This record gives sequence, structure tokens and C-alpha cells, in this order.
Amino acid sequence: MGNEKKAVTPYDLEGRLPIAQAIPLGLQHVLAMFVGNLTPIILITGGAGITDSALLVTLLQNAMLIAGVVTLVQLFTVGPVGAKLPIVMGTSSGFIGVCQSVSKVMGGGVLAYGAIMAASLIGGIFETVLGSFLKPLRRFFPAIVTGTVVLSIGLSLISVGVGSFGGGTSAKDYGSMENLFVGFVVLVIIVILKHCTKGITSYSSILIGIIVGYVLVAVMAQILPTTFTYVNEAGETVEAAKAWILNWDKVADASWFAIPKIMPVKLVFDARAIVPICIMFVVTAVETVGDISGITEGGLGREATDKELAGGVMCDGLGSSLAALFGVLPNTSFSQNVGLVAMTKVVNLFAISIGGIFLIACGLFPKLAALISIMPQSVLGGAAVMMFSSIVVSGIQLVTKTPITGRNITILSVALGLGYGIGANTQILTHLPQQIQLIFGGSGIVPAAIVAIILNIVLPKDKEV
Repeated sequence: MGNEKKAVTPYDLEGRLPIAQAIPLGLQHVLAMFVGNLTPIILITGGAGITDSALLVTLLQNAMLIAGVVTLVQLFTVGPVGAKLPIVMGTSSGFIGVCQSVSKVMGGGVLAYGAIMAASLIGGIFETVLGSFLKPLRRFFPAIVTGTVVLSIGLSLISVGVGSFGGGTSAKDYGSMENLFVGFVVLVIIVILKHCTKGITSYSSILIGIIVGYVLVAVMAQILPTTFTYVNEAGETVEAAKAWILNWDKVADASWFAIPKIMPVKLVFDARAIVPICIMFVVTAVETVGDISGITEGGLGREATDKELAGGVMCDGLGSSLAALFGVLPNTSFSQNVGLVAMTKVVNLFAISIGGIFLIACGLFPKLAALISIMPQSVLGGAAVMMFSSIVVSGIQLVTKTPITGRNITILSVALGLGYGIGANTQILTHLPQQIQLIFGGSGIVPAAIVAIILNIVLPKDKEV
């Protein structure tokens, strides 16, 4: 063997890529999760009736900063904390339902938001302890269980991707020809670059597709009408801007530099918030196990180790506690980015750390954040439909890692049919206690995971042949 040094590629976990290669690959990850990182805070503060725009700007700024910091911990580890895997962290959408319920119970306002933060601080510590005991709990997460969780994560995201593809489900011109055209162009560009080119254009297909989307909508704004009329609920004809328009005013209005504030809201310790949010932290630990399994299977072609799972869950917990001190909702692994890794196979930690550094920069330089925040949903949707489907494929690969026995078929069928089916059709839970609705309703990931874990414990093991 010679001692010549093998060049580092984006498919190598360790090693330092050339910066010109690392920057676009890291940026892809930020673009994939940026909107999802901010949406939960907008929804929760809106639901709590917080109208202080300066506070909201501070919370959104802190959300980007914390996501960047916790991502770097997850990538490079601090002691036992962190998985040392290509995981991007961000504000969890899984907590939206439980936080909205807590806010309602506590009468809304900054007081309720402070109670959510205090509960997140405690819940994060609770999840960290849970992560440190993950090794003895690992036997409850064989490939059939983690594969089922990964599958349900992918299935729950597909409708989100398609919603974005049409311009965003809340857009008044949702599904318009222009939105579909933009999403379709972005998707086609990504597929062509991914499979018909080599090197940086193939690795960075998502980023290039999104940039093409930005250019396309900017050109469309010059030649097509940018507003349309529709009839609202009151029967009035109203004029609105089309969903694919770039709102450059947002970038112009954003400040160049801002220092993040610690504890922008006062922590309020209240059992009504602490109990349901701690339960949700158990759920999110299971989801993180699924995300980590999806990344190792989709990006590295192997199962996750005990150390990776424990470190990843502990980073989830401590990251969430840190987030609470900055007024930010719990931080967890982002499933969108699991899809990106599964699709591109780019796992290089240095490249993804550029994304983490960029997120920190967005927290310090609001103009940069504004530029990404104006991305039309249809542009993101063009990339999302393919990324999210890649998670489903990773789930299938995990499930089929072991022989497809009758026992495994039963676990998968019941978990997806009953578990995922209930979660995706929450009306079926209407007459059950609110706590059960909060835990099982929403995405389908949680009930599918719980059903798979229970069946794996209860069903007799297949006899060795």
C-alpha cells in the first residue's frame, strides 16, 4: 500500500472537503429545513395571542442561532452528547399540538409561552437522562421497529411536500398552474442534475434546483400578473399577491446585524405544562431514533450503533433545554434533512457543518435570514416531494434488512394500518381524552411507533430454522 492520501469525497463521513464543495452542500441542508425551523414558533406565538412583533423577531432570530449551535454539537459531539452523524437540528413541529393545548389551558399570552419554555427546559433534561439509558432499551428498537418509524416519518412528510409543491396549502392560489409549473421545473432540474451530471452539480442538485426556482419566479414576475382576485368567506372580491412572488421588501426591511437575547420570556414552572410536554419528549426520543436509523441506513448503508443513538437522543434533550433558555421551542433532528441525506448520499460532516455555521450567521445577520425566508413554497416543494419520498425508501430498506417473516409483516401491517392510519385521521380520536388526542393525533409517527414497539414485545419470536 502506498502512502498517498485518498481524496475526501462528500460520501465520506470524516475528512475535510474543499470549501468550494462544502459550502453548496451545507447550504442545501439549510434551505431544506429553514421554513420548517421557524413555522412552529410562528404558530405557537400566534395561538397564544402574542402580538409583540419585536419579541417574535427575537424568537425567530434565536431559533436560527440555536439550530446552528445544536447542529454543530450533533455533528462533532461534546463528550457523550451528539451522534457524530450528518444530522441537522431544528425547532420541532412535533410539539405544536401539545404546546397549543398548554397555551389554551393556561389562557395564552406571554405567561403561557413562559410555561412552555420552563416545561421544555425540564423535558430536555428528562430526554437527556433517557438517552443515557438507551443502550439497555435498544432491544426494543430492532430493524423492524425503527424501519416502521422511518417509514411513517416519510409517509407523514409526503403530504407536506405535495402541499408545498402546490404553493402551500394556506395559499389562496394553491394548486394554480403557475405554482405547479414552478414546482415541476425545480423537480426536473434536480433529477437531471442528480443523475445526468457528475461532481459538484450532482452533489448540489437540490441547491441548484432551488436557485433556478428563485430565478424562474423572478422572471415570471416580470411577464405574468403578480396579483389575482378571489371571493372570500364574506362573499367579497379581494385582491391578493400570488404565492410564488418574491417579497423583496422583507429583505430590505431586515436589519444587517442583531445580538441574540437570552431569556426573552420569563420561565414559569407549572405542572399543567410540564407533564404533557415531558410525555412528548419520550415520543420525540422515539422519532429521533427513527431519524438516526434513517440517516445511517439511507446515507451509510448500515444500522445505527448504540453510541450514535444514545448521543443523538442526548443532544436532542440538551439542545432543547438550551433552546428554552433562548425562548425557542424544543430542538430535534429534522426529518426533512434525513430525506436529503437519503437522496444525495452526501454524509460529510464538514460539509454539513457549513450549514450549521450558516444558520448561526442567519441568527446574527437577519438580512441573510430574510433572503431565505422569502422562498416561495412551490420552489421548496419541487425539492421536497423527492426528498421526503427518499425517507420512505430508507424505511423499506430497514424493514427488509431482516427476512420478511410472518411476524414482521404483522408488526409492519398493524403499526402502519392502525397506528399511522389513526394519526393521519385525527377525527377518529374526537371522543377520547385530550391527552390521548395530543399524543396520538397529528402525524401518525407516534402511534405507529408505539404499536410497533408493543407488538415487537408481545408477539412470540420466530423459531430459528
